Amino acid sequence: VMKARVQVFLKPGLYDPQGEAIKGVLQSIGFGMVKDCRQGKIFLIDLEKASGENEARAKVDEMCRKLLANQVIEDYSFEIQD
Repeated sequence: VMKARVQVFLKPGLYDPQGEAIKGVLQSIGFGMVKDCRQGKIFLIDLEKASGENEARAKVDEMCRKLLANQVIEDYSFEIQD
């Protein structure tokens, strides 16, 4: 079984209301050094029956493009582990 870790975040420059809210709360509870915060999603996916890392990477990329990330407003990255 291979494991994929996918990270999805809003593209740079897009307003992130959840990140802004988190930043505000962090600052209000004493973490004034926080200058920016971006909120995102992480998916941990177990993969079976991949013939190797190349196939696993291709399948995870397809999952991201078809479902996990809205490519108009989000960027994604992922890593595959054995």
